Amino acid sequence: MAADDTLTDIATTMTSLGKAARCAATELAMTTGEQRNSALAAAAGALRKNAATIIEANARDMEAARGKNLSAALLDRLMLDAGRVEAMATGLETIIGLHDPVGRVLEEWERPNGLHIQRVAVPLGVIGIIYESRPNVTADAAALCIKSGNAVILRGGSESFYSSHAIYDCLRSGLAAAGLVGEAVQMVPTTDRAAVGFLLSSMAEWVDVVVPRGGKNLIRRVQEEARVPVIGHLEGICHVYLHNAADQDMARDVVLNAKMRRTGICGAAETILVDRAAASTMLPGVCAALHAAGCEIRGDDDVRSAFPQALEATEEDWSTEYLDAVISIRVVDDMDAAVGHIRRYGSGHTESIVTNDKAAAEAFFRAVDSSIVLHNASTQFADGGEFGMGAEIGIATGRIHARGPVGADQLTSYKYVVRGNGQVRPS
Repeated sequence: MAADDTLTDIATTMTSLGKAARCAATELAMTTGEQRNSALAAAAGALRKNAATIIEANARDMEAARGKNLSAALLDRLMLDAGRVEAMATGLETIIGLHDPVGRVLEEWERPNGLHIQRVAVPLGVIGIIYESRPNVTADAAALCIKSGNAVILRGGSESFYSSHAIYDCLRSGLAAAGLVGEAVQMVPTTDRAAVGFLLSSMAEWVDVVVPRGGKNLIRRVQEEARVPVIGHLEGICHVYLHNAADQDMARDVVLNAKMRRTGICGAAETILVDRAAASTMLPGVCAALHAAGCEIRGDDDVRSAFPQALEATEEDWSTEYLDAVISIRVVDDMDAAVGHIRRYGSGHTESIVTNDKAAAEAFFRAVDSSIVLHNASTQFADGGEFGMGAEIGIATGRIHARGPVGADQLTSYKYVVRGNGQVRPS
């Protein structure tokens, strides 16, 4: 097929998805929370019933991924087993248990002229979600969109093509069982990258917002090419700051978890900052624990003096999202220096301070303007599920609309509902 014919075919396919999604969004917005929850319950049941089929599809994706020599971290993100399929089903059930985000009265007041005004939550409309190798995003993202009354067009990565489609079939089954319009959840049927370009640049009539979830190259492309609003983050350069009043054992445990629990997620710590006053006592234990867990350490001169196995950190390391078992460590003079480092090199994602000084923690909270800040806790808690949202579509680091974990509530906008009894505006 000629290139022009391929592009025409993609345009036809994508436009058809967009039109169907717009009609579905109108219908879905009129449904009740109970109806949408019924669809999610049926989808959870379908995931469990079809677990073997999903795992078989995932095996095809895993075999192809190994042939591409993907890193261990990326393979881990792609892999599904019985436990992860069950986690997807449980995640849908958790979302069912959340309050209905649609129709919430966010604020209300009465004017002196008797007008009663309410600000009421409504669905965004049609959401395009572009993601890479994590097939569980198919379930999480679609479930959050259903819960919040939005239609969704999913575009998973080529690495997870078969896995995502097997999960998608379960979601469509759930919609059908609940009597809801199937086109409320659609999946782009091709791995051709031109489909992503068309979605970003030529579907503003049908798509209200795009949410990218993946590596910085994907997210940069989305932010550069999108002709509709984007909710997302470019990188997750997350920091853990070990204050001079930190408990040594806690510092070690938090750092080890923040880096090594799962190295390939956006909430994984990439840089550790250590107060100079505590460096001599803090660094040996923290570095030894990371090293024993298989983490490569790149440090400044102070770090390398305290732990000779550390490699020399370069300027580039401070602004690198490794997504692997690699971490950079720097000794800083005080909190001001730590905050200065975060402001210069951070991506506005997640930062944590470890300290027993509550006043220092509060000062850190005020000074650091990232979407998530933590005290005495691992950065890997930067997750909608851990926040009680059931799941998330991603972490938003912008300052418009959603910020932090994007759950069902964040997938709504609002309208004003005004009730009167004949009021007219005076001339």
